[in-house]
Amino acid sequence: MKTTEIERLVIEAIQEVAPEIEQNTIDFDEDIREECDLDSMDFINYLAALQKSTGIKIIEGDYPEFHSFNSALAFLKIKQS
Repeated sequence: MKTTEIERLVIEAIQEVAPEIEQNTIDFDEDIREECDLDSMDFINYLAALQKSTGIKIIEGDYPEFHSFNSALAFLKIKQS
């Protein structure tokens, strides 16, 4: 998977739980929960959507790796290779 494909999948997963969020409104280095106003259930649903779309297993111990858009991209790039 190319970086642009992973970016698209992350945005789609965010928009699945917060449809009002646009990519250009997200600061990629800030906390994704703050940026997208995700509560704990939204965050879990976001991770479930990512797991489904990427096929990459995301366990509870991995959750801190998804604190920002960029950290999620880095994690997913490593796991898919």
